[in-house]
Amino acid sequence: MKSILVSTVLLLATMSLASAQEQKKTPLSPKAETSATLNGKTVSIQYSSPQMRNRKIFGELVPFGQVWRAGADNATSLHTDADLMIGPLIVPKGDYTIYVLPNQTEWSLIINKQTGQWGTEYHEEQDLGRVQMLLKDASNPIEGFKITLSGAGKKGMLQLEWANTIATVPVEAK
Repeated sequence: MKSILVSTVLLLATMSLASAQEQKKTPLSPKAETSATLNGKTVSIQYSSPQMRNRKIFGELVPFGQVWRAGADNATSLHTDADLMIGPLIVPKGDYTIYVLPNQTEWSLIINKQTGQWGTEYHEEQDLGRVQMLLKDASNPIEGFKITLSGAGKKGMLQLEWANTIATVPVEAK
């Protein structure tokens, strides 16, 4: 009886340790955030960063001509404490979701008014607007999807990069 009890305790301890180690593994698409201070106001983006993992990204995993969540898992969220100009689009201060419409030669950044949804839940009628992004080839493959907000003073840049593609659009705080 005593050996059964000891065996049971050891089995439970091993299972508990295995479960704890499993939970500590890095997620396939870790959460990420970028922010910038433009004209004294904070602009931030929260997203999940998928990895290439030996896959062809644009044109396959992310099909051309279809709206993409600009990340993984939950929809990519934009919060701004300032009224913005993203390219020619006026974006009032508040909370938004970012999507992208990638094509082989051009991308459109989509600013959507719906927030808090799963990334694949997209409703075009909620679009605030769309902005063309400038594309260039990356000099080396970029393993993890990355969004960067940078800038000083009133002007900044929003950059999305992954695989062999870098897409940018200017941002200005009003």
